[in-house]
Amino acid sequence: MTATGTFTPRPGAAPLPRMIRAQAALETRMLLRNGEQLLLTVVIPTLLLVLFSAVDIIDTGVGRSVDFLAPGVLALAVMSTAFTGQAIATGFERRYGVLKRLAVSPLPRWGLMAAKTCAVLVTEVLQIVLLCAVAFALGWAPHGNPSAVVLLLILGTAAFSGLGLLMAGTLKAEATLAAANLVFLLLLVGGGVIVPLEKFPEAAQSVLGLLPISALSDGLRDVLQHGAGIPWSDLGILAVWAVLGLGAAARFFRWE
Repeated sequence: MTATGTFTPRPGAAPLPRMIRAQAALETRMLLRNGEQLLLTVVIPTLLLVLFSAVDIIDTGVGRSVDFLAPGVLALAVMSTAFTGQAIATGFERRYGVLKRLAVSPLPRWGLMAAKTCAVLVTEVLQIVLLCAVAFALGWAPHGNPSAVVLLLILGTAAFSGLGLLMAGTLKAEATLAAANLVFLLLLVGGGVIVPLEKFPEAAQSVLGLLPISALSDGLRDVLQHGAGIPWSDLGILAVWAVLGLGAAARFFRWE
């Protein structure tokens, strides 16, 4: 004789790691299926790398333009995904009530943020692989400490993620869309990505050098182009931005 309830499913949420993995996979698929996001995170950095490496538009002050441009474009890819793309996507999820509904699911809010972070990291890995392949085809020959590169990319991701979530959680979706794209364009021009900071007035250089995109691009360039060791000053700037951005996002983020 079979006991009552033997074949009844046991109620309750799935284990937390499984929920985070499932949400991260969903976030990644949504990100990769979004044509506008792919344009921002993949197409634009790739075109900039190819165009400015093949055509002598800006004097970078080095023998080959690709040696200067590749680290800067890698930094741009991190910013486009962790800041611009995440800010816009999260802002509209907040507007349409997606975050409000997810907040009452068994997945905790920090688990949702962890899943979004995993999706950002997966996308960045794909970006970096593609951009490095293009750069190698253009004759790029990097050298330096891989651990320093990974540390720079992780801190850069944390800094831009905090700023993106802060923007998405405090502004309206339309304002986030406009502001995130505007910041992307301004930092593309003034963040040392394709234009060396030495081209700007000396007074502006000291200010621009404190931006997270400048610290990330300069740190990657010091390691990959010049073979420097651990760029502690650039890492320190990124760490400060990461702490301030993530702390402010945790404090002021509104879920609805």
